[in-house]
Amino acid sequence: MRPGTLLRLVLAGTRTDIARVVLTAVSAALATLAGLAALTVLSVVKPPGDAWTQSEQYTNALLREPGLRPGVAFALLLLCVPVLGLAGQCARLGAPGRDRRLAALRLAGATPGQVTRVAVAETGVASLIGTLAGLAVFLAGRRLLHRPDADGRLPLPTDVHPAPVTAAAVVLGLPLAAALVSALLLRRVATTPFGVVRRVRTRAPWPWPGVLILAALAMFAAIRPLLLWYERRGAVAPDWLVPTLLVVGGLTAMIGVVSGTGWISYHTGRLLHRHGRGPAALLAARRLAADPWAGSRTFAALLAALIFGAGAAGMRADFRAQAELTRRTGSGLADPDFFLGAMDLVDLAVVVAMAIAGGGLLVAVVEGITSRRRAYAAQVATGVPRSTIGRSLLWAALAPAVPAIGLALTVGYLLVRGVLPAPSNGGFAQTVCDAGTELCGDPATAARYTRTEWVPETTIPPDVPWDQLAWLAAGGLAAVLGTVVAGLLFLRAATSVEELRST
Repeated sequence: MRPGTLLRLVLAGTRTDIARVVLTAVSAALATLAGLAALTVLSVVKPPGDAWTQSEQYTNALLREPGLRPGVAFALLLLCVPVLGLAGQCARLGAPGRDRRLAALRLAGATPGQVTRVAVAETGVASLIGTLAGLAVFLAGRRLLHRPDADGRLPLPTDVHPAPVTAAAVVLGLPLAAALVSALLLRRVATTPFGVVRRVRTRAPWPWPGVLILAALAMFAAIRPLLLWYERRGAVAPDWLVPTLLVVGGLTAMIGVVSGTGWISYHTGRLLHRHGRGPAALLAARRLAADPWAGSRTFAALLAALIFGAGAAGMRADFRAQAELTRRTGSGLADPDFFLGAMDLVDLAVVVAMAIAGGGLLVAVVEGITSRRRAYAAQVATGVPRSTIGRSLLWAALAPAVPAIGLALTVGYLLVRGVLPAPSNGGFAQTVCDAGTELCGDPATAARYTRTEWVPETTIPPDVPWDQLAWLAAGGLAAVLGTVVAGLLFLRAATSVEELRST
């Protein structure tokens, strides 16, 4: 198949196919902006001096402090997680119509490999259009936002730019990764002239995601003992050790929580089937038991954002405990208010991530209603009220979402608590001068007013941030409930009698 023919087949389709391509391109553009912004922050060159020398060309303290810039970049990269989840949900939009189009290509003589290349190229081309648009917006934004003040200082790092190699890796790597993921997902799909057959898993999900969660908690908990072990040996821990454990442990926890939602959905469906009352609960129970992995696909981005949000809540609680330790002992965290303010950026990233994940949930709900419109229309035609179908959709969304959200928040908080010890200080003697600066600064008179006192060891265990965790749980449930209610607006049109003729 020639590249020109492949491109025409990729861009062909109905309005739903065009909407899928546009939404995929928008998601890729957002991910590109977040990635390039993070690379720009990491490209700030540290001025000569010791480790605490600040970059005074910026007005924002988060950019001046060399130790805080990696955290800013991490907060920006956090936004890529729900954006990529949104892209995954958008790729499923209009799946039945696309399946019919691919089956028509097979009927016209296309081979299975050619049909697969068409489906994979559609995602890759849409992502490439989005990354190029994101690059253009990024370059234009650098020029528009480069506004130094009267002292020549900048509010944003518009005086630096990411290395061309890393920028090209983002712009070209995202479409390539999207195409590879599409090819991986299509490995269980067989396209024939008579339709598309998906070889789905029919066995009950195993509880192996719990092993992944325990492994992630163990990785985070092992960081402190490993550092102490190197310290006792008089050696320095390798620079790659802590970042590797954090990244691998975080990804393992995320995979465990997201895949564990399938296990939760299956057993929630069985409980609903056994103890549920009413047709809505029973319909939801059969749907959850028949396709338990739908929850993993639908809630993936939201659960990832909640894991990071719970971790941020744990870090904020640790900073508060360090501030209390500083108040009691007079030493400890130099400027606790500054670090607490820095956490506001992470909290803002979590809120934006949850909002983006809500958009992905809405796309998933609408796609689920439209893809099952013939079954829903048949139920309505046989006398099932639309309100019953609507309540079954609410049951199917909220029943697995509640325990999954609780699991995500618990895992995210325990990860941080495993790596951060309770702030402690004291257990030493210190010299105190009770006179003024002039007398204490003079060696001839300082000894007369100087005394030695023992500072008792004080440990401040961080409080569990129940309020922030409760707000995160409420926000996650509100996102699920709001998107389902918004998706129900399409239910009446999807259950009309005419839909009985849809294929």
